[in-house]
Amino acid sequence: MKDTIINKVWEFYYSGFRNMSGWGKQVWLIILIKLFIMFVVLKMFFFPDFLGRNFGTDEQRSEYVLKNLTNIK
Repeated sequence: MKDTIINKVWEFYYSGFRNMSGWGKQVWLIILIKLFIMFVVLKMFFFPDFLGRNFGTDEQRSEYVLKNLTNIK
């Protein structure tokens, strides 16, 4: 059971990160910080929950979306 594909992949990446130089670890830290900012912080400020905040039920949300998608100007 030790030789499953998941265990092999885990060992490959684990040994690669463990043997990485200090410079490589710093680069990965910067990448993880940037991903956190992109997916967590920016979502809170630039992508508010408009439908959840302005409509009470799923039916109201779906009617609003359908109306705006089919409204060709």
